[in-house]
Amino acid sequence: MRNEVFILIILWIIAIGFVFIIPKNKWRLAVVAFLFKQAITWVTGLIVIEFGLISYPVRFFPEVNRSSFSYEYFFYPIICSIFNVFYPNDHNKIIKFLYYCSFCTVLTVSEVIFEKYTKLITYVHWTWYFTWMSLFLTFMATRWFCIWFFKGISQEFD
Repeated sequence: MRNEVFILIILWIIAIGFVFIIPKNKWRLAVVAFLFKQAITWVTGLIVIEFGLISYPVRFFPEVNRSSFSYEYFFYPIICSIFNVFYPNDHNKIIKFLYYCSFCTVLTVSEVIFEKYTKLITYVHWTWYFTWMSLFLTFMATRWFCIWFFKGISQEFD
């Protein structure tokens, strides 16, 4: 259990470090993406937990919620902010698709490693491809929301 708490603390430090790579002119985009992704993961995370598809044996705030506060409400939204801030607007559709795939694959592989070697997450009735698909859909929904939200305000969403 100590190893898992240590891993969570290290992940928190890394995630907070990601905040410092966001350019000042992209802060609004990062915050909107972060909050929208949080709203999505809050609902979907609770549904997944309530249906017993995933469990989080070691987590912060276990008395408050059975879902992982760190994973669902902080890590994924931070990564989604980074995804949106550095999105390749000026590239073709293949590059954009590969951008989505790379983020989803890295996050899925890391989750599978955590599932296999730690007690941070346990797949009950879940598989890695459910994670990958849900990440892809939520990243896409967040991207579309940001485009809609900033429509007419900025030229960064060509």
